[in-house]
Amino acid sequence: MIKNIIFDFGGVLVDWNPKYLYKKLFANEADMADFLENICTSDWNEQQDEGRTLRAGTDSLVALHPEKTALIEAYYSRWEEMLAGPIEGTVDILQKLKNAGTYGLYGLTNWSTETFPIALARFDFFSLFDGILVSGTEKIRKPDPAFYRLLLSRYNLQAGECLFIDDNQRNTDAAIKFGIQSINFKHPEQLLKELNAHGVFL
Repeated sequence: MIKNIIFDFGGVLVDWNPKYLYKKLFANEADMADFLENICTSDWNEQQDEGRTLRAGTDSLVALHPEKTALIEAYYSRWEEMLAGPIEGTVDILQKLKNAGTYGLYGLTNWSTETFPIALARFDFFSLFDGILVSGTEKIRKPDPAFYRLLLSRYNLQAGECLFIDDNQRNTDAAIKFGIQSINFKHPEQLLKELNAHGVFL
């Protein structure tokens, strides 16, 4: 029986994408795609999500690509421009779950400890959660099983009583291996159907 629902944030509740910023900085999509695939990559960003400072992460890339200094510096100096806003359909589901009062609601997010406060101040739905773990603060990130274990231990949760929602299948696969039922998020309508399939009704 599901007693607790765990949400990822970026791509599930928050519409975050570096392209929202870099479309303003590149004349064509191909150059932008090359930059994000080969310089300011997801793997590089996740090192900041795991606790490396934004300054150290930025400096590491500038040293390798000095000709791209301004573009690299923009990643975090203009980071808020990557936030398009809340994913309203998911926020509505979250609010209904809170109103029902039946489930514990938790957040498990890969996010830099330096940028998360920006989102925390901007989106009031974060107040609906009973607990949140931020990878940059904990110095560990999904899909490391230790991050899931930390959430369970900190809030005294049982893996078999939890349902995890994440848009990255790498992370949901890891949760399933850890014994946590999971939904690979695509869009709010799909999420609602899959919640119902897991016995969670709003």
